[in-house]
Amino acid sequence: MLDIKIIREDPENVKKKLSLRNEDPQIIEKLYELDKSRLQLIHTTETMKENRNKVSDEIAVMKKNKENTDGKISEMKIESEKIKSLDEELKSLDKEIDDLMRYIPNLPDESVPHGKSEKDNVQIRILGDKKIFEFKIKDHLQLGKDLDILDFERGAKISGSGFALYKGKGARLERALINFMLDEQGKNGYKEVMTPVIVTRESMEAAEKVPKFEEDMYYMEKDDMFAIPTAEVSILNIHRDEILANEELPVRYCGFTNCFRREAGSYGKDTKGFLRVHQFNKVELITFCKPEESYDEMEKMLSHACGIIDKLGLHYRVIELCTADIGFAASKCYDIEVWSYAENKWLEASSVSNCTDYQSRRAMVRYKKQLENNKSKTELVHILNGSGLATSRLMVALLEALSDK
Repeated sequence: MLDIKIIREDPENVKKKLSLRNEDPQIIEKLYELDKSRLQLIHTTETMKENRNKVSDEIAVMKKNKENTDGKISEMKIESEKIKSLDEELKSLDKEIDDLMRYIPNLPDESVPHGKSEKDNVQIRILGDKKIFEFKIKDHLQLGKDLDILDFERGAKISGSGFALYKGKGARLERALINFMLDEQGKNGYKEVMTPVIVTRESMEAAEKVPKFEEDMYYMEKDDMFAIPTAEVSILNIHRDEILANEELPVRYCGFTNCFRREAGSYGKDTKGFLRVHQFNKVELITFCKPEESYDEMEKMLSHACGIIDKLGLHYRVIELCTADIGFAASKCYDIEVWSYAENKWLEASSVSNCTDYQSRRAMVRYKKQLENNKSKTELVHILNGSGLATSRLMVALLEALSDK
């Protein structure tokens, strides 16, 4: 989440940046006023508590001198009730502010191109040869059926629409892709982890996935737990409520998991086969680093994700998302899109995001920053995430690129 201090100190700038994201800036006005009320309430309460402590000391002296303290004790009981009431009011105000802060996205970096929609995203580069076929390309559903490697009908019979059944060489290809990506990212300096795919609400909140996107999550009400939408959630929480040493950073992880998304808002969008699924496989990249290094780390992560597609020999492009299209927790974001010959369009296969200290503030992931004279202070790390990669749309592009009559 954002630091309330930046709203307190420069609300107009925050409103301006939210407007660039097509977000309603009026919520900042409300937060600004609530924060003013909160600070005033804290001042009032602390003043009353200081006075109560002073009078308590006076009562102690009066008792020692065997003076009558009934009046002052009675007065302090009334004062204590007022303080208790103000503490409850402050607690309620804190919750109201916190609830509102959960719905405010990260602020875009100055380098992010301005735009009103995804149409304003900026193409950075196109790589890999685009093949020319002298026959009509079959889509991945037909190819999967002809080769007997994918079965979406039986997947739907088992779990409903949006779930795939991999068969024979299809299952082996999926496993090989995952192993290949993990091995390559290991060479790039990422430590491999295997994390849970069912997490607590606290873990989801730390990753800023709920409450904002709760309707898109698979939720187990009895246990108040969620199936992860991405391994970003579970890997990020490895260091929740921890303080890392200065010399440990950057810390880089990669991990394969199944990912689960209800896609509650996807009505009317492409839903064919792997174009939109409720369960898919992904190798996730996460980096914890010092703030001054995060944008350099972002470029490294992008190159590591692109390196996978380069070695697969696919036609792809890198785009920089505009202010209106970057992810909720991101300050800057790149997408990697592979070319689908059958669909005749680009398909997102990876997204690389710098979330700065937005997630680490909620997750309380910090580090000991070294200062001069052997001193140090605790600061929030910056957290980056990227798909390295999601296999579903990668599989579409790969099968089509290898098509034969």
